[in-house]
Amino acid sequence: MKLYERYGFFRHCRNVAGLLGVMLITLMSGGAAFSQAGSSQSGPVRLLVFGDSLVAGYSLPPDASYPAQLDRALKARGVTGITVLNAGVSGDTTAAALSRLDWALAEKPTHVLVELGANDMLRGLAPEQARTNLDAIIMKLKQANLPVLLAGMLAAPNLGADYGKCFNSIYPDLAQKHGLPLYPFFLDGVAGDVKLNLGDGIHPTREGVAVMVERTLPHILRFLGR
Repeated sequence: MKLYERYGFFRHCRNVAGLLGVMLITLMSGGAAFSQAGSSQSGPVRLLVFGDSLVAGYSLPPDASYPAQLDRALKARGVTGITVLNAGVSGDTTAAALSRLDWALAEKPTHVLVELGANDMLRGLAPEQARTNLDAIIMKLKQANLPVLLAGMLAAPNLGADYGKCFNSIYPDLAQKHGLPLYPFFLDGVAGDVKLNLGDGIHPTREGVAVMVERTLPHILRFLGR
C-alpha cells in the first residue's frame, strides 16, 4: 500500500475545496497584512524558505527544489536583486525547525517564507504543539524585524474530524494573530495528482514543484513588493 493511500491524505485533498474557500477568505481579508509585509523593496532581497522536505527537495536534484525553481521563475520574469535561500530540512517537525532557527538566520535573510507542520501532522503529533512551535518561530522572526509569509498545510482526513479542525485552524489563526500574509495550502494543485508526486505519494516531482512555484509566485511577488 502506498503511503498516500495509507494516510488517506492526498487521495482526499480534492474534497477540501470548502476548507480552502474559508482559508482563502482569510487570505483576502488579510490584504492589509500583504500591503504591510510587501511594501516596496528597492534594495537586495534575501528570501529564506524555511521548511521541511517540501522545501528541501526530497529525492530531487538540487536544481529541482522549490527554492531553486522559484529563483529561476523570478529571473524569468525579469525580477532581479532577489536571492532565494533553501533552508529546508527533510523530516523536520515544527519543534526541530524552532531549534535550528538561529542557525538559519545566520544567512541574513530580509524576508522569510515559513512552510512547516506536515511532519507533525503525518506523525499524529498534537496540533497544539505545532501551533505553539510555529507561534514561537513567528515571534522570533518578528523580533528580528523580518517580514513573514506563512504557508499552510492540511491534515489527513483519516486522523479524524477533531484533529483536522484543530490542525487546519493553526495557519489562519496565526496569520490573523500576527498580521501575516497566508498562502493557505502549500501543495495546492499537486496533492492527489499521482503524475505530480513521487512513488510515496507525498513528495512532489520536479513537475509538481513547478506547479507549486507557478501557484505561489504571485503571492511571493506581492510579499516581496515586486
